[in-house]
Amino acid sequence: MRIGERTPQDPATVALSSPILQRAGFRHGFFLRTGGVSSGPFRSLNFVLNTGDAPENVAKNREVAAGVLGVAPERIYFLSQVHGTSAELLRGDEDPMEVVHRQGDAVISRNPNAACGVRSADCGTLLIGDPESGAACAVHAGWRGTVAGVVASAIGAMRAVRAEPARLVVAIGPHIEACCFEVDEDVAREIAASSPAGDAVVIREDGKKPHVDLRAVLVAQLVALGVGEGSIDHVRGCTVCDAERFFSYRRDGKVSGRLLSAIVPRA
Repeated sequence: MRIGERTPQDPATVALSSPILQRAGFRHGFFLRTGGVSSGPFRSLNFVLNTGDAPENVAKNREVAAGVLGVAPERIYFLSQVHGTSAELLRGDEDPMEVVHRQGDAVISRNPNAACGVRSADCGTLLIGDPESGAACAVHAGWRGTVAGVVASAIGAMRAVRAEPARLVVAIGPHIEACCFEVDEDVAREIAASSPAGDAVVIREDGKKPHVDLRAVLVAQLVALGVGEGSIDHVRGCTVCDAERFFSYRRDGKVSGRLLSAIVPRA
């Protein structure tokens, strides 16, 4: 497949996009579970091997994503995610099979021939671009990583490549929304403590377990770090509610596939 070659699928049926990132010139996608070749519980656009999908299927799914992003399949990068805060700065010419063994939850590059990616099945994902330098970052932000400070780590890594928070554009992708993100009281308190918005991110109803608005936590953290609220886009969808479009670990358990969220630095 040549760089920039279109896949047979309409990209709109394969991935969701952010108007803010589009206007800033960043190729990107919050990929759906549709448009790939995997079968069974991984149907159809799955991006992980360690839950049982066939390697040849995942490789073909990577080609689908590469066609949408306009990069070579071997230039889509993601890490072994550990719900931590480590951010990896890549040149964009590394061996992806080596990079995927590195532990971390944010990928950054300035190479316009490479895609920074993260994989998820309920966790929050952020795609970040700097219109001035062209640098881009993909962030995996589950609740544990969000509490640990992965957003601050990613913004700090962007600053290290001279991308200032005030000029960043950010899109927050589909994830488990407040309607389905039921947690125990201790987890609710821990998440609220990590948010500049405090208890406003926790939804309580009499006699029921609390629910948490992870999207609100991520926005509050970004704004506190200097990102303009008007520069934050919301690409919505609840991964638990919408089984046709999204994989969900909470809904489907260990056999769930994983979605890809990726962004290409701008030349």
